Amino acid sequence: MKMDEVITIVSGLPRSGTSMIMRMLEAGGMEVVTDNIRKADVDNPKGYYEFERVKKIKEDSSWLEGTKGKVFKMVSMLLHDLPKDQNYRVIFMKRNMDEMVSSQRRMLERQKPEQAGVDYEKMATLYGKHLRDIEPWLETQENIDAIYVSYNDLIENPLENLKNLNRFLDNRLEVDSMLKILDKSLYRNRANSST
Repeated sequence: MKMDEVITIVSGLPRSGTSMIMRMLEAGGMEVVTDNIRKADVDNPKGYYEFERVKKIKEDSSWLEGTKGKVFKMVSMLLHDLPKDQNYRVIFMKRNMDEMVSSQRRMLERQKPEQAGVDYEKMATLYGKHLRDIEPWLETQENIDAIYVSYNDLIENPLENLKNLNRFLDNRLEVDSMLKILDKSLYRNRANSST
């Protein structure tokens, strides 16, 4: 399928690098679908790139048709709700589990201190189960092509990863422009790190 006939989705677990890759895709020339309702903050200083209607896709998917040839962000738990009558390319972000959970903990402590008592070990267990379930499911979906991008490897080997991603998207991206906006200083929740 030509890219203007396909819906491209950046997906993954919370704090897996989805906002970063959205920003890079935008720099590379893709049109992003976002409503800018959730504003940039200390946890995502470059913006969240969210589109609120995505969260209610099970009840209303009428907006999907207008996203062909563009890209939007969707947490991976919602991928099951995608209508079967469309074709999708999914860029699935993966990240070290300890880093994701640590980043989520720090964000909740700042934004929702009332949730400070969350069981993060249980969260990691649930996240791990979700990943073990969603990847085989994606492989069985005839209308979904998926590529897995490691946040950790992307930070260390950006050119190789972006070239691979560009091939997945029919070589339509400006890889040099994407490289220029990669900000390693935002990689703050590293595994085995106290920062």
